Amino acid sequence: METITCGTWTGHLGKGLAPRELEALLGVAQGMTAKQIAQQMQITPGTVANRIENAMFKLGVARRAAAVAEAMRRQIISPLCIALACLIAMHAVIDDGDPLRRDRRAPERRTAQFRIVRKAEAFEHHA
Repeated sequence: METITCGTWTGHLGKGLAPRELEALLGVAQGMTAKQIAQQMQITPGTVANRIENAMFKLGVARRAAAVAEAMRRQIISPLCIALACLIAMHAVIDDGDPLRRDRRAPERRTAQFRIVRKAEAFEHHA
């Protein structure tokens, strides 16, 4: 199955969306505006709006955020950070004796120390 990667998101082709609709939806998932997506895809902002509307129609939603959520639910798009987190978790399970791995220590508690000086002592130090 072919994928499209856009920034930190990846999209899977063949799951109901056209490639350009998927690319526009990945831009929406990144939080980009129609103008920014248009610059990236080298098309006009109006065409981007049409692609996003078509994707929203196919997903059966009325808002852009709902389109991203529905596409994630249908596993059409997914953030790359999930794949990275899975890879890190698998590495920890497979190789537990890693010498470079360090566990975090509990933070040390710092206390402030104040010294209160009386006026009489202050005059003696300056004299």
